[in-house]
Amino acid sequence: MEIWINPACSKCRSAVQLLDEEGASYTVRRYLEDVPSEDEIRAVLDRLGLEPWDITRTQEAAAKELNLKDREEWPREAAARDRWIAALAAHPKLIQRPIITADDGTAVVARTDEAVRDALSR
Repeated sequence: MEIWINPACSKCRSAVQLLDEEGASYTVRRYLEDVPSEDEIRAVLDRLGLEPWDITRTQEAAAKELNLKDREEWPREAAARDRWIAALAAHPKLIQRPIITADDGTAVVARTDEAVRDALSR
């Protein structure tokens, strides 16, 4: 099990605390320092069953600079998927956090205790 975190994020700290309380075996990836490649982002998206726009933090400054909310410029469709993934790789702060990759090959965006427990049960 691996958890992608930003240590400055309270949701990430809560998820790590819960993993510790449950005695889980996991590794921490500080994804702002150890930036995931486009292929790693694709793999996590496949595990999540989500699209890149589903895990994009659109309130971040970089999202505003890129104008990600403009659906004409940034359509949420298969043809634009690679462009979204490239943006996430270039600006990792845009990636929703924390993300836990579970031992069964799935993943969850672990913003709640329930989501963390879901990942632990897999």
